[in-house]
Amino acid sequence: MLQNNDVFPSLTFARTGGGEIHLPGDLAGGFGVILFHRGSWCPYCNAQLAAFARAALNFAEEGIRVVSVSVDDREKSEALVEKHKLGFPVAYGADARAVSEVTGAFVNDNPVCLQATGFVLNPEGRVVTAVYSTRAIGRLMPDDVLNFVRHLKSSAKN
Repeated sequence: MLQNNDVFPSLTFARTGGGEIHLPGDLAGGFGVILFHRGSWCPYCNAQLAAFARAALNFAEEGIRVVSVSVDDREKSEALVEKHKLGFPVAYGADARAVSEVTGAFVNDNPVCLQATGFVLNPEGRVVTAVYSTRAIGRLMPDDVLNFVRHLKSSAKN
């Protein structure tokens, strides 16, 4: 498992809409949130991603970027983006076991997917908090992330 102050490992994923997502590089220079979601079929993941989409303006005002990653295929991922009007990058086709190997995320066996896992990274790509779930519940939510990042920014000024 990644600990606070660990550098997030370098990972590349296919991105809905084309191109690739490079982590943590695409989040460098500002705070970032990486969400591993179980898949488009998971109601808890749908609720989490929709909540982050609704909080997009607040995240933009704070300079916080969000990325989500799953094992879903391109079609399912693009349908999820459309369904919830996700304005943040969504990666698809992740190899659950390979991602687990470098991040410590738990893997569900049937269906094979990454369990809900969330990371908040500082502008240097270091983990400032990690939330690991072994099942469907227990995940980062937008208000918690916003308040936490605001606290970190305020503490850094003092």
